[in-house]
Amino acid sequence: MNDQSEHWEKVYQTKSAEAVSWFQEHAYRSLDIIRSIGADKSAGIVDVGGGASTLVDDLLADGFRGITVLDLSHSALEVARSRLGAKSALASWIAGDICSVELPEQSYDIWHDRAVFHFLTEARDREAYVRQVMKSVKPGGQVIVATFAPNGPEQCSGLPVARYAPDQLHGEFGPAFDLVEHALEDHTTPWGTIQHFVYCHCVKSH
Repeated sequence: MNDQSEHWEKVYQTKSAEAVSWFQEHAYRSLDIIRSIGADKSAGIVDVGGGASTLVDDLLADGFRGITVLDLSHSALEVARSRLGAKSALASWIAGDICSVELPEQSYDIWHDRAVFHFLTEARDREAYVRQVMKSVKPGGQVIVATFAPNGPEQCSGLPVARYAPDQLHGEFGPAFDLVEHALEDHTTPWGTIQHFVYCHCVKSH
């Protein structure tokens, strides 16, 4: 287990899923974007860093059946699987580092990431992440990534983060991705503070 894995295991072993700063009862912004795509219910969707997020619950309730939830923390995934009970069998679950985990080629129609990419403060890690997107998302696939905005926090869960304006975030992915839209979100933490996020929705053009 690497240092990052140990960090996130400790977070989810010592705090409830509802007590972390990024908790959302429902991931409404992400859901709105995914629903706007009008994807087939069998579409391959990967939620990177999905962990204990309720996005998988709502996507299953919408009838989607090709969902994969990936997270660095086994404990975070177990929170979601326990919450879903028997319904957890309707999704796939992967514990691994998004920069190095083996993902199937051209398997995903929709790639979703809320709050993983901004933890990649080293250029080599961001490049590895983009290579994973290039490899595993189908041509014409949708890529939705949310990070802290320029006026967002400088740290999260005790770790440094990168902050992005929409054009900067899109720029990290390069010319193979066509920007569809960007949106801002003021996220309220469980203790009432506001964190500013930016969402970028792109299409992988080839």
